[in-house]
Amino acid sequence: MIDSFRFHIISMSTYGVGLSGGDRIFIELSRRIAKKYPVSVYLWEEGLNICKREKLVNVKFIIWSAKFWSNFGFFINYFARMLIAIIHAFKLKLDNSSTTVVYSASEFWQDSLPAVILKLRYPKIQWIAAWYMSAPNPFRGFRENGRFRLVPDIRALAYWAVQQPVKPLIKKFADTVFVTSEPDKSQFTRLNKLGQIMVIKGGVDLDKVNLFQKKLGNLPKVYDAVFQGRFHPQKGVIELIEIWKMIVAKKPEAKLAMIGDGPLINNVRLKIKDLRLEKNIRLFGYVFDGSEKYRIFSQSKIVVHPAIYDSGGMAAAEAMAFGLPGIAFDLEALKTYYPKGMIKVPIGDLKAFSEGIEQLLADKKFYQKIQKKATGLVYDYWNWDSVVKRILKKLK
Repeated sequence: MIDSFRFHIISMSTYGVGLSGGDRIFIELSRRIAKKYPVSVYLWEEGLNICKREKLVNVKFIIWSAKFWSNFGFFINYFARMLIAIIHAFKLKLDNSSTTVVYSASEFWQDSLPAVILKLRYPKIQWIAAWYMSAPNPFRGFRENGRFRLVPDIRALAYWAVQQPVKPLIKKFADTVFVTSEPDKSQFTRLNKLGQIMVIKGGVDLDKVNLFQKKLGNLPKVYDAVFQGRFHPQKGVIELIEIWKMIVAKKPEAKLAMIGDGPLINNVRLKIKDLRLEKNIRLFGYVFDGSEKYRIFSQSKIVVHPAIYDSGGMAAAEAMAFGLPGIAFDLEALKTYYPKGMIKVPIGDLKAFSEGIEQLLADKKFYQKIQKKATGLVYDYWNWDSVVKRILKKLK
């Protein structure tokens, strides 16, 4: 039995002020693993700011500086971070032992390529590769089972092109792969047969949730529904505005809270204006963890998760911890991600989605039934501490 590990976490892909699902996972894993084993985190200046904001302590931060390149736009900065990470990976000295664990926090080149280099230099180390979402078919775009198109979706094509060179490297050199849903295990057949794929859905800091609820108790409901997530085509944010128009047609005073930011923020604003929903939808932007976000959840009745392409998504689970039942499109990943506590409707059926919201809001017994399942799911399966215990057991 192995009694001691040293963890080296590479997170050079972190970008912007927002917190992605992969960022959330590496930060929460680091926070808990550091209570027992030494943890070193390799990142650039923006990543350090995020970690400090999330109050990640008791870890050793090593800065692979790339701040200068942020002055030249996203793409130059992207490749600069990749090259900087590769250079440092050739210089980094590790103990060539199975007690040395290298975790690449995403499948992006800035994290994966330096991990490959370290694995080649130190073959006895354990490399854990994160693979948190498989890129969609560029000719179908960010929609599960979307219709085939002759011209590829540019965003989907870029994402797909970035992932393709990394996948064979992970298949050949990684010791363990973290995915966020059961369907993604099929991406790595050999490792899956060896039992080296772990489903890491994420988690909720239940201690903070309980502390907040104990302090403020039950708050009055202000919002009929709340959304939390990145304003990106895969998250269905434009579709959500259209769904809310249907809700308002039957319930003129209905209020929706939207937490998040992203490339579609201006599209969302224009859609809200075009559909004259300014009084019915409130945009909060990106809200950091803490009392402000928790207050919004506490003052909401249900959580909406309108993603049309996703590997799971832990954002809804955080709201469900406050007793909010959920509704989502019936994506394949969500069948195992949210097996209960969230009603599912056919993908892309906006009318069915709006009817599901109406049922939750109008049928008290049905609401309480789904609510009970939602809370039970979070408290049984979404505890960060149990996730870390499972990981350490696997490594040993």
